[in-house]
Amino acid sequence: MSKIKDINLYKQGDQKIEWVKKYMPVLAGIEQDFIKEQPFKNIKIAMAIHLEAKTAYLAKVLHAGGATMYVAGSNPLSTQDDVVAALAKSGIEVYAKHGCTDKEYDEYIEDVLSPDIDLILDDGGDLTAEIHKDEEKAKRVFGGAEETTTGIIRLKARAKAGKLLYPVMSVNDANCKSLFDNRYGTGQSSWEGVMRASNLVIAGKCVVVGGYGWCSRGIAAKAAGLGARVIVTEVNAIKALEAVMDGFDVMSMDDAAPLGDIFITATGCIDVVTTRHFKKMKDGVLLANAGHFDVEVRVSELEKLSVSKKEMRNNIIGYVQEDGRILNLIAEGRLVNLAAADGHPAEIMDLSFALQALSLKYVLENYKTLKNDVIDVPYDIDYMVAERKLKAMDKKMDYLSKEQIEYLNS
Repeated sequence: MSKIKDINLYKQGDQKIEWVKKYMPVLAGIEQDFIKEQPFKNIKIAMAIHLEAKTAYLAKVLHAGGATMYVAGSNPLSTQDDVVAALAKSGIEVYAKHGCTDKEYDEYIEDVLSPDIDLILDDGGDLTAEIHKDEEKAKRVFGGAEETTTGIIRLKARAKAGKLLYPVMSVNDANCKSLFDNRYGTGQSSWEGVMRASNLVIAGKCVVVGGYGWCSRGIAAKAAGLGARVIVTEVNAIKALEAVMDGFDVMSMDDAAPLGDIFITATGCIDVVTTRHFKKMKDGVLLANAGHFDVEVRVSELEKLSVSKKEMRNNIIGYVQEDGRILNLIAEGRLVNLAAADGHPAEIMDLSFALQALSLKYVLENYKTLKNDVIDVPYDIDYMVAERKLKAMDKKMDYLSKEQIEYLNS
């Protein structure tokens, strides 16, 4: 039995899902394949993901392929209640409400895992962490797929310790995910979140980007395109050097703290912005996080440091300091692109969710031979998704001639 806010919101949710479906031709093609093949017949899939229109469409595609779906949100502020209602109306069990408490969130994760689950589709690793509390239950799982950098970090740590009890496909590390979703998707959607929440111009401001992985690269590039001066902070010398060569200033967060007008973190690590940085910041700065968990901007320390706080705008809390400065936190330090906007563009998620759907099918077909480890998405699946996307965009490639192949192999 679904646990949602209001089933009567389903019409607006259906409208959102139909809109994004038009811009996700690769996933739509896979849906038609799944309807014919029924690869997930009699299979139970647990899914924890940011519940908005594009993810809802992914759930419906898996459902169309024969799966019995049990779906929860992976972040309380990214859940859209009308989309949740549409999923529930379509016959999918959903456990999610926008703004749910931490206790409710944990209960929803438990709810989707209450049946004997066959496959897991995770976004951040919460389902994996929860099901591994019951070793026997976890051992019955055929395998899973993970969407995010943060989730893969958690999975690799578990696998290294010998405590991962089923194989998991690293969708996050596939080319058609990391090169496009992480860079172009995060780059655009993070700034949509900042601009929607603040209604301020980016041009002419100093933007500090925490990290220089694929997500941060996209954020930095889009900030520069919007006319900002960009500073990158990094802990990896190679990535820091890349940022320099890409034309950005590189310095420590301690040195960047008094210079920035807008701070966005996307490292997957804790304590990127902490008390010593808050003390140096300008009055009126915007603080945002694009990493999966709300641990990069240390909100608890900001709370202790502040004499008061007040709502400045919807989705922005101003933390008043002893000297009168106000530090503005967007979306509680949670994923800014989903908590303050609608997440990545549909055309980008078409690639990522095509990989998710095909990866789960691959696990089901090969789980008997796969190790209990983090598994790379096979190159042929990755490449096929790219080919389908190019075809949908009506773009044509060159192909090597027989002579060219012989020359390259000689």
